[in-house]
Amino acid sequence: MTALVLDATAVVARTTIAHHSKSFALASKLLGPRLRDQTAIVYTWCRRADDAVDDGTEPGALARLHAELDDAYAHRARDPVLAAFGDVARARDIPRAYPEALLAGMAMDVAGAHYATYDDLVTYAWRVAGVVGLMMTHVFGVKSDDALVPAAHLGIAMQLTNICRDVAEDWQRGRLYIPDELLAAHGVAGLAGDLGRPLAASAIVPLAGAVRGLLALADRYYRSADRGIHALPWRAAIAVRTARDVYAAIGDRIARTGHDVTAGRAVVTRASKLLRVAGAIAQIAIASPARAFTPRARVPQRTLELCDVATP
Repeated sequence: MTALVLDATAVVARTTIAHHSKSFALASKLLGPRLRDQTAIVYTWCRRADDAVDDGTEPGALARLHAELDDAYAHRARDPVLAAFGDVARARDIPRAYPEALLAGMAMDVAGAHYATYDDLVTYAWRVAGVVGLMMTHVFGVKSDDALVPAAHLGIAMQLTNICRDVAEDWQRGRLYIPDELLAAHGVAGLAGDLGRPLAASAIVPLAGAVRGLLALADRYYRSADRGIHALPWRAAIAVRTARDVYAAIGDRIARTGHDVTAGRAVVTRASKLLRVAGAIAQIAIASPARAFTPRARVPQRTLELCDVATP
């Protein structure tokens, strides 16, 4: 792509991330211009895939997304966003297995996948978010491939948090991501049979218990993710730490409502987000002396699969 076209596409990508995710948009502003634009371009491709599936009006959406991915990796995409994503993927050696896994996660939504176990849900979270964390390690660079599993765990933790935040909204759309084994433990086995109908009052307290359990699992993934942040370049480390803390704060907001899924969408205020930016800067600054003795960041050498990413 020409520099002019790439610059214009980056502007569109930054607008997309600002519109769809204020948390990620804030975190991306902490990056340098190149990393910020590459991050926004990867986010925009992911958003494009998600929107195509969620729209539900195009029967061949998944086939089209796979064909577009072919074009992006083969350097023949004409759409500026796809071409820019292909440029970033080639420049940063993003394994095609990662965006392919994301599309496999989209396929689970299209098929109305049923989640019987925690493992089923983690498979979904790996596909739609864990691999996004891994794509970002290619954009940012890492000082050790030991950071890859924590990066995938951060994506999984964020997706589990999203699921807990959006239970009521997903219910209205005919989706339920909380696994059967967790629902059964709280006395509401078979709840998925009522999807799309008004949520029964008798289900609200059991669902709160299930959400509490799912957030506890997310916390385990967040703690594992923390072990990899030191392996990122310092600006990327601040951005990732900020995004991590803002998402964890969403879980805290949910907890303050007693995990009530009918309490409305949990939101972290801008002031609270800025406090977390300051906290992230302080944490990374404290670690700065140690960074002087660590290797320089590089593109990861390994490509992970789900079997490499055990539950922490």
